[in-house]
Amino acid sequence: MRALPVAAAVALAATGCPSKKAGDTGPGTAASASAATLAAGPTDADVTTHASALSPEDAGASVATSGAVDGAALRAKHRARLAADRSPVAILQSHDAHAALDLGRRLCDAVVPKKPPATPILLKPNIGGFDWFKDPAKTGGDDGTTGRTTDPEFVRGVVRCLKARGHDHVVIAEGWGATHADWEHLVRATGYAQMASEEHVPLVAMDDDGVFDVQGDQPGKPLAISGMEKTHVPTLLVPKVLAEALDHGMFVSLPKIKAHRYGVFSVSIKGMQGTVDLSDASPAFHNKWRMHKELVPLLDAQKKGKPVDRAAYVASLETFADRIADVLEVEAPDVVLAEGAPAMEGDGFEELWPSKEKYAVGGTNPILVDRVAAQLLGLWNNADLARELGGHATSPLLETAAKRFGVDIAPQPAVTGDGASLLSMPRPVHFLGMAGFTIQSDATPALAPAQIAALRGTAAADKPMAHAAALGSDEITLDGKADDRAWSRATPVTWNTDYAGVKTGTVTRARFLRSPTGLYGLWELQGAGLHTDQSRPTDVPRPKLYEEDCIELFFTPDPSHPRRYFETEIGPFGHFLDVAVDLDVHKSDTTWSSGAHIATTQDPAAHTAVIEAELTSPDLVKALVPGAHLPLALYRMEGAAPSREYLAWSPPRTAKPDFHVPEAFGMLVVDP
Repeated sequence: MRALPVAAAVALAATGCPSKKAGDTGPGTAASASAATLAAGPTDADVTTHASALSPEDAGASVATSGAVDGAALRAKHRARLAADRSPVAILQSHDAHAALDLGRRLCDAVVPKKPPATPILLKPNIGGFDWFKDPAKTGGDDGTTGRTTDPEFVRGVVRCLKARGHDHVVIAEGWGATHADWEHLVRATGYAQMASEEHVPLVAMDDDGVFDVQGDQPGKPLAISGMEKTHVPTLLVPKVLAEALDHGMFVSLPKIKAHRYGVFSVSIKGMQGTVDLSDASPAFHNKWRMHKELVPLLDAQKKGKPVDRAAYVASLETFADRIADVLEVEAPDVVLAEGAPAMEGDGFEELWPSKEKYAVGGTNPILVDRVAAQLLGLWNNADLARELGGHATSPLLETAAKRFGVDIAPQPAVTGDGASLLSMPRPVHFLGMAGFTIQSDATPALAPAQIAALRGTAAADKPMAHAAALGSDEITLDGKADDRAWSRATPVTWNTDYAGVKTGTVTRARFLRSPTGLYGLWELQGAGLHTDQSRPTDVPRPKLYEEDCIELFFTPDPSHPRRYFETEIGPFGHFLDVAVDLDVHKSDTTWSSGAHIATTQDPAAHTAVIEAELTSPDLVKALVPGAHLPLALYRMEGAAPSREYLAWSPPRTAKPDFHVPEAFGMLVVDP
């Protein structure tokens, strides 16, 4: 299809004082949020914790707010609710090709309480929990964010679940701590900008960043909280969009289930760090690092090659746990839907071990959800962990929160769902702690960068695969008859799904072979109506061929640049159109040629057609290295309006037909 995705028309912003260069920028519009109900960084931050020495410009700065959120009322409300909430925790598994999307929708259906459609809903995924952006070309395909952040397709599933219930005031929000340009880069690189735009949901930063705290309904404005003087976070502020959800809406936490080299693991309790604003200095959102400021001397020593003081490290973690518990008291989410498709063990940043299963965990008590997630990660009642952390057999964050709210986590919580059986077996453990120790129960290797890059939306193992067998000494005669012996050695792929993944009655089958001179493709079309203008010539490119019946092949020669690919369209009578696409700069080039040699046959009575083609472009040929795994997408347009079909081998699952979604591409395996 010719329509390329438009840049996300969503609100994107954050400001701060980062230690890295600003990334790309992108257009955005201010998002709206209803009015809140009120009662009368450092220059060289550690990317793991944002802990750093106090910068001179931080001293003495203040954040002014008008009015105050009633902290005492919130604490009383949340303490009472969580102490009494013993509702089961749901564990769901998915074997779907789009596991994250499937889990988000089903877990929302199973766990999120029914509310009036007018209820404002705040969805807070884990978007900012990673080291920094990476250049996939230099890291074997690793962009630095995938696998560390909540899969946007999981959030898409939740959004669609809520919309199906009639909710029309859904906002996605996260707090980070870098610059405005870096926030824009973040939501683009992680796929959140595109997802939010496609689902027509506002995407905002909960930051006093000079954009979201002053524009529209000021969702990022930090509001004072009364009654915090005797807590461990006396300067805590609450973002206005979150205050609204706590007051008269519903706050849904959507964390990534992963190990964390400082906090032991990160699910809903550790995820509260993203909501933190502190009035110690301005801007408030850039003070998150103060939540664990005791790490500053430890990190400084580590940078100098000195061993980490284990006792000081554990003490800092315990202090951090007290502060996070204070935040949880005033900002406890109403629901937690945690994504593990897959869950990530290791350290949460550089060393990643994906879970073998794709699962999600949800409930209305964040402490119980984290308790179950800890067990799934093998980081509950772990004797090795207790030896390393001064007796803490799980994360001190979980222990402290449970004690603070009076939640007994010693027994296993009640669990429901088709994934409950995962708790009946020993769980593998892979944990790399910041203090220089490792706990590992088996020899499963960490994830390679190229595998990490494949995790977005659908894991590599779940992506549909086609194979290009070697032609060898055989020959192909391009005559549209598909009777050459070599085709019997080519493994076919068959599909009848449309762009949204809905099954249709229209079947397409494709096969591929490779030779030193090109890529051979064979398409056998059933249900062919042959809606083609046969008066047009077939020896020159056919503009707007996609408006008639045709097949489309999208081929990415360099997996480290997934947004740069080639598109070839071929009609059932041999018409063709070639395009080189670069989504990074939103350009398409129709002067590129696939060097296609094409032959076709048609049987109007049987409603079938056969397309044989050899693509000889040097751009394609040089990529066909034996053993290569190259992103590939196969599509077909069939029929006339109003019953026109947009068929896809690996459905992009967009709101309307749009094939230019590289994250949804399948894979072409170049056989030896």
